[in-house]
Amino acid sequence: MSLASKTFLRASTIRAISTQCVCIRQRALASSATSQLLKTGLYDFHVSHGAKMVPFAGYSMPLAYGDVGAVSSHNHVRTKVGLFDVGHMVQSNFTGPSATEFLEWLTPSALSSLDNFSSTLSVLLNDKGGILDDLIICKHSNDAFYVVTNAGRRTEDLAWFEQKIQEWNSNSAKSSKGKVEMKVMEDWGLVALQGPEAARCLQQHVKEDLTKLLFGQSLYAEVAGVKCHIARGGYTGEDGFEISIPPQDTVKITDLLTNPASGSHAQLTGLGARDSLRLEAGMCLYGHDLNEDITPVEAGLSWVVAKSRRQPGAFIGSETILQQLKDGPTKRRVGFVVEDAPAREGAKIFAANSQEEIGVVTSGIPSPTLSQNIAMGYVQSGHHKKGTEVLIDVRKKLRKATVKTMPFVPTKYWKGPE
Repeated sequence: MSLASKTFLRASTIRAISTQCVCIRQRALASSATSQLLKTGLYDFHVSHGAKMVPFAGYSMPLAYGDVGAVSSHNHVRTKVGLFDVGHMVQSNFTGPSATEFLEWLTPSALSSLDNFSSTLSVLLNDKGGILDDLIICKHSNDAFYVVTNAGRRTEDLAWFEQKIQEWNSNSAKSSKGKVEMKVMEDWGLVALQGPEAARCLQQHVKEDLTKLLFGQSLYAEVAGVKCHIARGGYTGEDGFEISIPPQDTVKITDLLTNPASGSHAQLTGLGARDSLRLEAGMCLYGHDLNEDITPVEAGLSWVVAKSRRQPGAFIGSETILQQLKDGPTKRRVGFVVEDAPAREGAKIFAANSQEEIGVVTSGIPSPTLSQNIAMGYVQSGHHKKGTEVLIDVRKKLRKATVKTMPFVPTKYWKGPE
C-alpha cells in the first residue's frame, strides 16, 4: 500500500471513529434523557482530567479525555497500557452452601469443576434460551462467587436474581444443602487496566508475582496497601486486569495507576476507544449484539454451554439450547470486512448472488489497527461460512463484504511464559 493510501485510510478511520463517538453520545442521550444519571466514584476525577462526559447505561461516563482522540487512545492500549473506569458495572457476591448449584441452574456453565479463583464468561438465560445478560463469574469457593453483570441490565438482572433466589430458597429439594444469598457491592470501584504494559504498570504496586496469575485467574492482593480483588482479563483482547477497589480508595488507586510520577503508568481511556477495541476483539455488547431473543448458540457462544451440562433440565432454557446444538440455529453471528465505507448497526445484509435479505449488522467500525472496515452481525445459516461474500447496505448503496472469523485482531491473553 502506498504512503498516500495509508494516509487516506488513517484520515478516514479518524473521521469515522469520531462519527462513532458521536453515535455513542447520541444513543446514550436518547436512552438516558429522561432519567437522573448515576455517577461512579471516579466522576470528579474524570472531570478534573478533562473528560468529555456522556450518558451511558444510566451513568455519566467518560467518552474521551482532553484533546486525545479515540484513535490515539485505541492505539495506546494496543501498544502500551490504558485504564478504563468500569465502575458502572454491577459487582455482586453470591454465597451459601448451594451457591454452585444455584448459579448452575441460572447459567449453562460448569461451575462445580471450575478451580477456585478462576473465572468464566457465562450467560443468564430466559425460559426460551434467550440471553438476559452476559456476565463474568469468578469462583472463590464452592459457596462463594464474585459476579459482574452489565450496568444497562441492572434493573432486569437484579429483579431476575431476586425472583430466582426466592424460588430456590423456598424449594427444599433445590436448596437442600442450604440457602443462597446475594449482596450487591454498591459503590465499589472497578477499573480495567489493559494493554501489553498492563502487568508492568500494576506490578510496581503489588508484592505478588503477576507472571503467575494467568488469564482467567484472580486473587486478593494489596495495591499500595489497599486490599483489592484482581482478575486477569478484560474487554479489549489485550493482556490486562480488572481491579475491584473499596469505595473509599477508588480515586487513590486510579490516580496511582495513571500518575506519571509513579513510574510506568496507564493513560486514561474512554468509551470511544473501548468500543473499537472490543469489536476488533470480536466481543459482544449487550443490547446491540446480544438480547433476550438471541441464544448463545446463535451468538457463536456455544462454548459457554459446558459439555457436562448438556442434559434436559440442567439449566433454565436448556430445551431450546440443546435443540439448537443438535439441529443448528437458523441464524448465526459472524464477522465481516466491508469495502469502501463502514457499516453501522442496523445496516441490512443481502446475499451476493440473489440480493435476498439475509441479516443485519449489529456493530461496525473502521478498525484503527487493521485500517479496514469491520463489523459483526447475524446472517441466515448457510451464509455464515468464512469467505462467503455478501452485500451490505451502507448509505443506500450495496457494498461488498466478506465473512471473516473473529477476533479480527489476535488476542494476547497472558497464559504463562512461552
